Amino acid sequence: MLASNSPRRRELLAGLGIDFKVRVLPDIDESYPQGKIAMTDIPRYISEKKAEANRGSMGRDELIITADTVVIVDDNVLGKPADAEEAKRMLRAISGRTHQVVTGVCIFTESKRKSFSVTTDVTFKVLTDEEIDYYISEYRPFDKAGAYGIQEWIGYVGVTGLEGSYFNVMGLPVQRIYSELLTF
Repeated sequence: MLASNSPRRRELLAGLGIDFKVRVLPDIDESYPQGKIAMTDIPRYISEKKAEANRGSMGRDELIITADTVVIVDDNVLGKPADAEEAKRMLRAISGRTHQVVTGVCIFTESKRKSFSVTTDVTFKVLTDEEIDYYISEYRPFDKAGAYGIQEWIGYVGVTGLEGSYFNVMGLPVQRIYSELLTF
Protein backbone atom coordinates (compact mmCIF):
# COMPACT_ATOMS: atom_id res chain seq x y z
CA MET A 1 0.00 0.00 0.00
CA LEU A 2 1.30 3.45 -0.91
CA ALA A 3 -0.11 6.11 1.38
CA SER A 4 0.47 9.09 -0.91
CA ASN A 5 -1.54 11.34 -3.18
CA SER A 6 1.51 12.05 -5.35
CA PRO A 7 1.22 10.88 -8.96
CA ARG A 8 5.03 10.90 -9.17
CA ARG A 9 5.35 8.53 -6.22
CA ARG A 10 2.78 6.20 -7.76
CA GLU A 11 4.68 6.22 -11.06
CA LEU A 12 8.02 5.56 -9.38
CA LEU A 13 6.77 2.73 -7.18
CA ALA A 14 5.02 1.15 -10.18
CA GLY A 15 8.37 1.23 -11.96
CA LEU A 16 9.65 -1.35 -9.47
CA GLY A 17 7.10 -3.85 -10.76
CA ILE A 18 5.43 -4.11 -7.36
CA ASP A 19 1.65 -4.56 -7.13
CA PHE A 20 0.23 -1.95 -4.78
CA LYS A 21 -2.83 0.08 -4.00
CA VAL A 22 -3.02 3.73 -3.04
CA ARG A 23 -4.66 4.95 0.15
CA VAL A 24 -4.94 8.64 0.91
CA LEU A 25 -6.17 9.85 4.26
CA PRO A 26 -7.40 13.44 4.39
CA ASP A 27 -5.98 16.12 6.68
CA ILE A 28 -2.86 14.40 7.99
CA ASP A 29 -0.91 16.79 10.21
CA GLU A 30 2.43 17.49 8.51
CA SER A 31 3.76 19.89 11.14
CA TYR A 32 7.05 19.32 12.91
CA PRO A 33 8.72 20.74 16.01
CA GLN A 34 10.67 23.65 14.53
CA GLY A 35 14.12 24.05 15.98
CA LYS A 36 13.93 20.76 17.89
CA ILE A 37 14.98 18.35 15.14
CA ALA A 38 17.60 18.66 12.41
CA MET A 39 16.26 19.95 9.10
CA THR A 40 17.39 16.76 7.37
CA ASP A 41 15.30 14.73 9.84
CA ILE A 42 12.06 16.61 9.10
CA PRO A 43 10.90 14.44 6.16
CA ARG A 44 11.50 11.23 8.10
CA TYR A 45 9.63 12.68 11.09
CA ILE A 46 6.65 13.60 8.86
CA SER A 47 6.69 10.21 7.08
CA GLU A 48 6.47 8.56 10.52
CA LYS A 49 3.51 10.80 11.44
CA LYS A 50 1.84 9.71 8.20
CA ALA A 51 2.53 6.10 9.17
CA GLU A 52 0.87 6.57 12.55
CA ALA A 53 -2.16 8.17 10.89
CA ASN A 54 -2.48 5.13 8.59
CA ARG A 55 -1.92 2.52 11.28
CA GLY A 56 -5.56 2.53 12.39
CA SER A 57 -6.89 1.70 8.94
CA MET A 58 -4.38 -0.95 7.90
CA GLY A 59 -5.23 -4.56 7.24
CA ARG A 60 -3.60 -7.46 9.06
CA ASP A 61 -1.18 -8.44 6.31
CA GLU A 62 -0.64 -5.01 4.80
CA LEU A 63 2.67 -3.32 4.22
CA ILE A 64 2.38 0.46 3.90
CA ILE A 65 4.88 3.00 2.55
CA THR A 66 4.67 6.68 3.51
CA ALA A 67 7.00 9.48 2.37
CA ASP A 68 7.64 13.19 2.60
CA THR A 69 10.06 15.43 0.70
CA VAL A 70 11.56 18.83 1.50
CA VAL A 71 14.11 21.12 -0.12
CA ILE A 72 16.77 22.71 2.09
CA VAL A 73 18.65 25.86 1.06
CA ASP A 74 20.45 28.36 3.29
CA ASP A 75 19.25 26.60 6.43
CA ASN A 76 15.66 27.07 5.29
CA VAL A 77 13.18 24.27 4.67
CA LEU A 78 11.10 24.70 1.53
CA GLY A 79 7.93 22.67 1.39
CA LYS A 80 5.12 23.13 -1.14
CA PRO A 81 4.41 26.74 -2.13
CA ALA A 82 1.01 28.13 -1.22
CA ASP A 83 0.81 30.39 -4.28
CA ALA A 84 2.72 31.84 -7.24
CA GLU A 85 4.50 34.47 -5.15
CA GLU A 86 5.83 31.88 -2.73
CA ALA A 87 6.86 29.67 -5.68
CA LYS A 88 8.82 32.62 -7.14
CA ARG A 89 10.59 33.20 -3.82
CA MET A 90 11.52 29.52 -3.63
CA LEU A 91 12.83 29.34 -7.19
CA ARG A 92 14.85 32.53 -6.68
CA ALA A 93 16.34 31.01 -3.51
CA ILE A 94 17.64 27.94 -5.39
CA SER A 95 18.64 29.85 -8.55
CA GLY A 96 22.37 29.64 -9.18
CA ARG A 97 22.89 27.50 -6.10
CA THR A 98 23.18 23.97 -4.79
CA HIS A 99 20.44 22.78 -2.45
CA GLN A 100 19.49 19.51 -0.80
CA VAL A 101 16.40 17.45 -1.53
CA VAL A 102 15.61 15.13 1.38
CA THR A 103 12.94 12.43 1.26
CA GLY A 104 11.93 10.57 4.38
CA VAL A 105 10.31 7.15 4.03
CA CYS A 106 8.58 4.85 6.49
CA ILE A 107 7.86 1.22 5.57
CA PHE A 108 5.74 -0.63 8.08
CA THR A 109 3.44 -3.52 8.91
CA GLU A 110 1.51 -4.24 12.09
CA SER A 111 4.63 -5.64 13.72
CA LYS A 112 7.61 -4.02 12.02
CA ARG A 113 8.75 -0.54 11.01
CA LYS A 114 11.74 0.85 9.10
CA SER A 115 12.33 4.58 8.60
CA PHE A 116 15.12 6.30 6.68
CA SER A 117 15.89 9.36 4.62
CA VAL A 118 17.82 9.95 1.41
CA THR A 119 19.54 13.22 0.47
CA THR A 120 20.41 14.44 -3.01
CA ASP A 121 22.34 17.62 -3.86
CA VAL A 122 20.92 19.55 -6.83
CA THR A 123 22.58 22.52 -8.52
CA PHE A 124 20.65 25.03 -10.64
CA LYS A 125 21.95 27.59 -13.10
CA VAL A 126 20.96 31.20 -12.48
CA LEU A 127 17.30 31.35 -13.52
CA THR A 128 15.93 34.48 -15.15
CA ASP A 129 12.69 36.04 -13.94
CA GLU A 130 11.19 35.16 -17.32
CA GLU A 131 12.12 31.48 -16.91
CA ILE A 132 10.67 31.43 -13.40
CA ASP A 133 7.46 33.16 -14.49
CA TYR A 134 7.06 30.85 -17.50
CA TYR A 135 7.57 27.73 -15.40
CA ILE A 136 5.11 28.78 -12.72
CA SER A 137 2.42 29.83 -15.19
CA GLU A 138 2.77 26.75 -17.41
CA TYR A 139 3.48 24.02 -14.84
CA ARG A 140 1.84 25.36 -11.63
CA PRO A 141 4.29 23.60 -9.27
CA PHE A 142 2.24 24.13 -6.12
CA ASP A 143 2.25 20.44 -5.17
CA LYS A 144 6.05 20.14 -5.25
CA ALA A 145 8.60 20.76 -2.52
CA GLY A 146 10.79 23.70 -3.46
CA ALA A 147 8.31 24.68 -6.21
CA TYR A 148 9.84 22.52 -8.91
CA GLY A 149 9.74 19.12 -10.53
CA ILE A 150 13.12 17.99 -11.85
CA GLN A 151 11.30 15.90 -14.49
CA GLU A 152 9.62 19.04 -15.92
CA TRP A 153 10.80 21.92 -18.10
CA ILE A 154 12.61 23.70 -15.26
CA GLY A 155 14.70 20.59 -14.64
CA TYR A 156 15.57 20.32 -18.32
CA VAL A 157 16.79 23.90 -18.60
CA GLY A 158 17.91 24.64 -15.05
CA VAL A 159 19.63 21.68 -13.42
CA THR A 160 23.38 21.75 -14.01
CA GLY A 161 24.45 19.17 -11.45
CA LEU A 162 23.11 16.31 -9.37
CA GLU A 163 24.80 14.23 -6.70
CA GLY A 164 22.69 11.36 -5.46
CA SER A 165 19.40 9.85 -6.55
CA TYR A 166 17.47 11.53 -9.37
CA PHE A 167 14.34 9.62 -8.32
CA ASN A 168 14.71 10.96 -4.79
CA VAL A 169 14.39 14.46 -6.23
CA MET A 170 11.17 13.33 -7.94
CA GLY A 171 9.88 12.34 -4.50
CA LEU A 172 10.67 8.68 -3.87
CA PRO A 173 14.11 7.04 -3.52
CA VAL A 174 13.02 3.84 -5.24
CA GLN A 175 16.44 2.16 -5.27
CA ARG A 176 16.68 2.46 -1.47
CA ILE A 177 13.05 1.34 -1.07
CA TYR A 178 13.77 -1.72 -3.21
CA SER A 179 16.82 -2.57 -1.09
CA GLU A 180 14.88 -2.09 2.15
CA LEU A 181 11.98 -4.25 0.93
CA LEU A 182 14.39 -7.08 0.11
CA THR A 183 15.52 -7.21 3.74
CA PHE A 184 12.21 -6.25 5.35
